[in-house]
This record gives sequence, structure tokens and C-alpha cells, in this order.
Amino acid sequence: MGETLVRFEGAQEAIIERLIGIGLFKTKSEVIRAGIIGLGKEYKVIDEIKQIEDELAVKKMQKIFNEVDSGKRKLFTEEEVKKKYGFK
Repeated sequence: MGETLVRFEGAQEAIIERLIGIGLFKTKSEVIRAGIIGLGKEYKVIDEIKQIEDELAVKKMQKIFNEVDSGKRKLFTEEEVKKKYGFK
């Protein structure tokens, strides 16, 4: 995931602070994430949060499979895991 630095001033900053102040959100990041999701729904960029979560899960799985194929990540058998952690 990428990082983005955003500065808020004026009305936007006041709204964020009020949303946190009344306890709807704990952090500025939570407010911004909720706002982005709301915009996605309003403009019909996403049908449901589940759709986005599914897309992200597929991307993560593809990344893991690529890491396994390239040797950057190793898969262990059930027996190897049991032996490593002392399970019977």
C-alpha cells in the first residue's frame, strides 16, 4: 500500500477535529478512510466494501504466489510446522 501525505486547513480541518471530538472516529486517518469509502459509494465506484476487500485479497494472494514462485517465500508442510513448533 502506498502512503500519501495530506494537509488540511480551514473547514476540512475543523470537520475532522469535530468528528474526532464527538467520538465518531479515533484518528484523522480513520476519518479520511471513511470519507474515501463514502465517496466511492456515492459515485458508485464500488458496489460494496466486500467487493473491494475481495479485490485486495486476490491481489495479496497473487503477490504471495509470486513470492513463492520466485523463491522469496517458502511454504511449509503441516509436518514441518508441527516439528518446528513442537506440536504432535
